[in-house]
Amino acid sequence: MVDSEKQQRILICDDEESMLEVLEFMLTREGYEAIPANSGASAIALLEKSAFDLILTDIRLGDTTGIDVLRVAKKKYPNMPVIMISAYATTETAVTAMNEGAYDFVPKPFDNRELLQTIQKALQLKTVESEKILLDDELKKTLHFGRIVGASPKMNKILDMVVQVAKTRTNVLITGESGTGKELIARSIHDLSDRQRQPFVVVNCGGIPEALMESEFFGHKKGAFTGAITDTKGFFEIAHNGTIFLDEIGELTMNLQVKLLRAVQERVFKPVGGTSDISVDIRIISATNKNLEKEVIAGNFREDLFYRLNVIELKLPPLRERKDDLKALAQHFVEKYSREMGKDVVKISAYAIDLLSKYDFPGNIRELENLIERSVALSTTNIILPESLSLSTHKRRWIEGIEGKRFDLDEVEHGVSLDDIIETIERAYFNKALQCSRGSKKEAAKLLGMTFRSFRYRLEKLGLGVEK
Repeated sequence: MVDSEKQQRILICDDEESMLEVLEFMLTREGYEAIPANSGASAIALLEKSAFDLILTDIRLGDTTGIDVLRVAKKKYPNMPVIMISAYATTETAVTAMNEGAYDFVPKPFDNRELLQTIQKALQLKTVESEKILLDDELKKTLHFGRIVGASPKMNKILDMVVQVAKTRTNVLITGESGTGKELIARSIHDLSDRQRQPFVVVNCGGIPEALMESEFFGHKKGAFTGAITDTKGFFEIAHNGTIFLDEIGELTMNLQVKLLRAVQERVFKPVGGTSDISVDIRIISATNKNLEKEVIAGNFREDLFYRLNVIELKLPPLRERKDDLKALAQHFVEKYSREMGKDVVKISAYAIDLLSKYDFPGNIRELENLIERSVALSTTNIILPESLSLSTHKRRWIEGIEGKRFDLDEVEHGVSLDDIIETIERAYFNKALQCSRGSKKEAAKLLGMTFRSFRYRLEKLGLGVEK
């Protein structure tokens, strides 16, 4: 008999009431929940309402056929096993039933024990297949999102978008602060696409000398310049049939942006020193921590290239906006570095998590990883305690609270607009001084240690009005 705690539901369909009673009694005695249907129409109606673990149906039902019930069942529930029974079926009918997806065909009169064994095997196979589907799903998640930790609403939304865009060849622009995981998202898009077995080429646009950029991107022919002793493929040709990831795209010079536009637009380019075009089939994913729209307005980035790259934009949230993921991320890094260093550090304490949650992590996930790596290396216990975090030496490297904005000093290495930063800070101080002086510009000038003339000049330049 089957385990009553795992009672399985079997739909039995036969237009002979006596056969229905026999089957219902036999299955109930074995611990199954038997649901009878005396016609094909009633069986189909029951299938429209819910699924069953198995269907046992006669082929000849009067109003319809068991084949019709089989077709409806397989269309609605592909993994549901269906066993056909009949005293009148021909070989042709049996073959038709099997071709339509029936698990087995049992002729009447049947041996009760043999029929029960067939039912048991069908249910076991269904369980195995269901477990396989679940395992496959988990393996896919591990393959594609194993490097991405977090289940906060913002990250779930991003991952849903990743799944959607991966099925297309549309260009994607990933934006977000440094350390938010832009390359991991790009890799996940590639892994989920039909290009997953093809190259994934990462290009750091900010790390290539300007003189070499065109050659690095598009390759060169032998003799094109001093040192070009052989034909060499560039990033775009290497990425053929795969994905090219243009990281820090905002660092490209205007000269290369012009050359890149054609490659992005037509998937065609010409190597340095070459005379013939090369066509490639590639997926282009770009990333930047800059506001490219502002760069376009400032004349630092081509508008036409921006719109070609930014067909779909994925905005990654900074770590301070996804604190729900902090504990999972920290634990992930604890396990990673404990394993790499051969240590037995197993977890991070709740007190340590509480301390981390009060820190804004201007360097985002990269900064958290660095902090946890150091903590695991220095830890003398199997748990990361607050004192192990060494936050006292983990100084904040940013200025915040200026008109709701903050300025990450680490961004200097990627280039910033100092004039914009100074203007924002200056505007905030002028507004605060005017607030403290109740609108008196002369008093505000004194509070800022400025002459009234200088104060008035700066006020007018900032567009905050002049003294009446």
